[in-house]
Amino acid sequence: MNKVFLIGNLSSDVDKKTTASGVSYCRFSIAVNRRFAKTNDEVDFFNILCWRGLADTCANNLVKGRKVAIVGSIQINKYQAQDGTSRQTIEIQADDVEFLSPRDGSKAAGETEVEEPSAPVEDTTVADGDLPF
Repeated sequence: MNKVFLIGNLSSDVDKKTTASGVSYCRFSIAVNRRFAKTNDEVDFFNILCWRGLADTCANNLVKGRKVAIVGSIQINKYQAQDGTSRQTIEIQADDVEFLSPRDGSKAAGETEVEEPSAPVEDTTVADGDLPF
């Protein structure tokens, strides 16, 4: 089974196009923080591809910076470059896109602003030897 679930922020605006036969599609990328990142700099970027009605909805509602949840599958496309080398691209073909932040950048219903802690937080890192698995 090939199924992917991603939550991240758009790192580019939506690029909407239409095929020669009139089918709409769009592409954009999202930045996803790594789950166990040691720093805030550990981010992965994923290229997303949407088709037909989903492409139209995304093109009309998404802008750079907006938080989304993506459900889809991984596609690996192989091709021959002009210099003769074999290349490949990896993208996520979206089956569903859920908008997690409001369009205008204001807070979503029930979303509150979190205050930074006034005192330093104690590091509670667990050594690998202490894990039960």
